[in-house]
Amino acid sequence: MTQAPVSPVVLVILDGWGHREDSNGNAIAAASTPIMDSLWAAYPRTVIHTSGKNVGLPEGQMGNSEVGHLNIGAGRVVPQELVRISDAVEDGTLLSNPALVKACQEIQQSSGKLHLVGLCSYGGVHSHLTHLLGLLDLAKAQDISEVCVHLITDGRDTKPTDGVAAVQRIQEHINQIGLGRIVTLSGRYYSMDRDHRWDRIQRVYEVMTQDGDGDGRSALDVLKASYGEGVTDEFVIPTRIATGAVQPGDGIIFFNFRPDRARQLTQAFVDPNFKGFERERIAPLTFATFTQYDPSLPVLVAFEPQNLNNILGQVIAQHGLRQFRTAETEKYAHVTYFFNGGIEEPFEGEDRELVQSPMVATYDRAPEMSAKQVTDVAIAAVEKQIYSLIVINYANPDMVGHTGQLEATVKAVETVDRCVGRLLESIVRAGGTTIIIADHGNAEYMWDEQGNPWTAHTTNPVPFILVEGEGRKIPGHGTEVSLRSDGRLADIAPTILEILKLPQPPEMTGRSILEPVGFEVKANRTPVRVSL
Repeated sequence: MTQAPVSPVVLVILDGWGHREDSNGNAIAAASTPIMDSLWAAYPRTVIHTSGKNVGLPEGQMGNSEVGHLNIGAGRVVPQELVRISDAVEDGTLLSNPALVKACQEIQQSSGKLHLVGLCSYGGVHSHLTHLLGLLDLAKAQDISEVCVHLITDGRDTKPTDGVAAVQRIQEHINQIGLGRIVTLSGRYYSMDRDHRWDRIQRVYEVMTQDGDGDGRSALDVLKASYGEGVTDEFVIPTRIATGAVQPGDGIIFFNFRPDRARQLTQAFVDPNFKGFERERIAPLTFATFTQYDPSLPVLVAFEPQNLNNILGQVIAQHGLRQFRTAETEKYAHVTYFFNGGIEEPFEGEDRELVQSPMVATYDRAPEMSAKQVTDVAIAAVEKQIYSLIVINYANPDMVGHTGQLEATVKAVETVDRCVGRLLESIVRAGGTTIIIADHGNAEYMWDEQGNPWTAHTTNPVPFILVEGEGRKIPGHGTEVSLRSDGRLADIAPTILEILKLPQPPEMTGRSILEPVGFEVKANRTPVRVSL
């Protein structure tokens, strides 16, 4: 029997597209966005919250793509690793963490050095500086005799030159406890690549494993000299500061808690089948990570993954429905792994397609990225009319916004607007319903109060637009709807389930943003023209 055509619910995630009334330094306000402007004017819309306690982070902490997609897919506020680890540092339980204690014991047995590796940042997106300080205290408590610190500077989730203050704080703590030394310094551009640009990882690996004394400069000296050459934190060249190479019998604790940008450097050290570049493998080597970067890697894990049951993708599969996910390389893990609660394998009936991101040094050089190709893939999925749920991520506002280049980010936003218009045409033809959201803010705030480039995320809310086909009525439901004004990302999955007329499992504690109303729909409402 031929299956009847399916009218999909399409979730369009505009990564980094925040909502901000002030137009100063606002790439979204500066851009020409006729599609989004017309949708905002004509269709049910509201703003939703994507930061702080609304997504399981500390109050005032900006959201990020991993946290955002995790909350969207889970349909509940998910306590984040930042909070779990910070609590362990604060209450002292980090000092007795079984995996970390075991790593220290193995290092002592081999008379090796302990290497602490991670992003030295107050950003709270991939790591937090207080976690490194807690690890130094752990090493002291475990009587580790030699601790080598390999610092990765941020400048992306923080201001471009915040690294100086971070390094100063670390050095103060080292001096205070009388243990540790900073031995290497590198920008996250090199150390935290996630797109298989192995030449970047190789430079870091070689600096960490090939011994030398440095040139007598301190980490602060190197950082300030880098600024003098116009190279800010994110792009600091991998540099040896002092002796302390990783050698057989040593141990590494990688204290980034977000997996995606820690995975490649970890693979270079521990993957027995590593093929990223020619390297001499260091063995034996104890290796511990704060969280699970990849279940196949032979490492100790300090904070095991949380088990999230009855998430959106799982519920769709349980009801025998098909779903589709697509994004370009930079955000592919977010619409798959993170959206599925940290599960790598797709659910039954879940299809995926990866679109390659352009291979450029920074995305201000190609602000269009691969949005057109992502749109082509998404349209093809819509036109098949076999998927009940389609999830699409447009990376441009976030990835170009991170460069701090306003003009390029404006082009990125305009590109996405055009692509949304093309996509909507196909969804309308298929009789589908579209939900347009973002996972966090970024592109709407490109300058700080002093007029300096702002390259980090924001705590601003993000748009939620419901593009339906029957005048504020969800197709097949017949009831006019309004949208709640207090929504958050955890409410997206329940909203989708309501549209699909699927029961919401008890584990999903979010609630639908849709509200039945009795208002009169304006008779002169003009349908939005999405053709370009």
